[in-house]
Amino acid sequence: MLNIIFTQRRGNSQGRSKITKTNKTNILAAVNTWLAVCLLAAVTACANSPNSKALEESLAADPKLKQNPVVFSSPPPATAIETNSTAKLPPDFPTEIPLYPNAELIEVGGQTDPSQKNVRLRWESTDPVNSVQNFYSTEFGRRNWEIVSRPTAEGQGSLVATRDNLRVTVSLSPTQKVGGSTEFAIDYSKEGSEIPASPQANNSESSASPTASPTPSNSEETTSTPSASPKSAQVSQLDTQIPQQLRQYVADLSQLEALKVRSNESANLETASTLPKPNKIVTRREYARWLVAANNQIYASRQAKQIRLAVDSSEPAFSDIPKTDPDFSAIQGLAEAGVIPSSLSGETKDVKFRPDAPLTRETMILWKVPLDTRQVLPTANIDGVKEKWGFQDASKIDSQASRAVLADFNNGDLANIRRVFGFTTLFQPKKSVTRAEAAASLWYFGVQDQGLSAKDALEAKSQPAE
Repeated sequence: MLNIIFTQRRGNSQGRSKITKTNKTNILAAVNTWLAVCLLAAVTACANSPNSKALEESLAADPKLKQNPVVFSSPPPATAIETNSTAKLPPDFPTEIPLYPNAELIEVGGQTDPSQKNVRLRWESTDPVNSVQNFYSTEFGRRNWEIVSRPTAEGQGSLVATRDNLRVTVSLSPTQKVGGSTEFAIDYSKEGSEIPASPQANNSESSASPTASPTPSNSEETTSTPSASPKSAQVSQLDTQIPQQLRQYVADLSQLEALKVRSNESANLETASTLPKPNKIVTRREYARWLVAANNQIYASRQAKQIRLAVDSSEPAFSDIPKTDPDFSAIQGLAEAGVIPSSLSGETKDVKFRPDAPLTRETMILWKVPLDTRQVLPTANIDGVKEKWGFQDASKIDSQASRAVLADFNNGDLANIRRVFGFTTLFQPKKSVTRAEAAASLWYFGVQDQGLSAKDALEAKSQPAE
């Protein structure tokens, strides 16, 4: 009985639940129908309202687009840029220029005009700067290039070399880029021929010497002494290569015939009316020869101040300057006079002279000043040199040379350093000396008010003999 009652009640409950769900569905359908009717009525009403046209126009497409449609095209392809891997050496690159093995060519620049041969090559290497510098210094020397200038010990400056009218400048940076790479540049150009008949000017870009002015066909009008001879035109061109501040010194000593040079090792000494290749690095051999010649020419009338040339019976002071050496008499004479350090003076244990090595600034002063003071050089230290000259690199000067540097200061405006290098706060003692600079140091011998110059010697020669 109870089961029947319970079953009946459960059936009634399920029936009521089905009815409730049906009612909810019907109510939602009615609401949706009513909203649709309201929305249709609203749109119909707006169609006849004053604002309907404005609303339609605001939502309509721009009529200008129909007249001038915009065409959307794909972006143009990017312009090809030359990368490091595509940089190539010029077809006419001179094969005699050495190339650093561990370097990559990253850029080729220069004049596009074929008549201009100035070309710049930019390179990048993972090696340090000093490795690149040492490579080119060694290779240029091994391949018989003439070194015009070298970088300083700190890496400042450029390495400039010439050979067969080809001029090469290797520009080095003293610091490396982030990541350890080193960039350097090689500039090369064909120099103008020294033959005056050539209409081309010297296109050298060296900052150390002024560029020679073009030589027109009527070259006699550009020289100080009018002459149509090729020799006069060539002399004029060489003169312009000498730095302006040093020209008079070189001219006076050339006129005294104190600057004799050899075209090669086996050739005889040649005397020219001007100094050939004035910006070429002077060797220790050449400066020793000029030092003796200039001193003896300037003191031609004062035998007591002349340097005696060595004779063949002298025992060589240097193992690399035998009696058969063409400059033995001059170099041995300086050693025997105690002007240059040698085993004879006991100031050095080095038995080699190294005649063909470049002359450095400190060595030039060490050899020249004793012939100015004619007495023992004073003692000196770094602080003393720095106090007098104000050189920032005084500590880099050799202790023996610092004595001569300090003594040179006492000569005032006639000091060799002032005459040759002008005002400077960097002595750069290990820097090589050019021929023109070496000649300037030899223009005057002696101390203030007690010396003679090359100009004085020329005036004395021009006076008639009594």
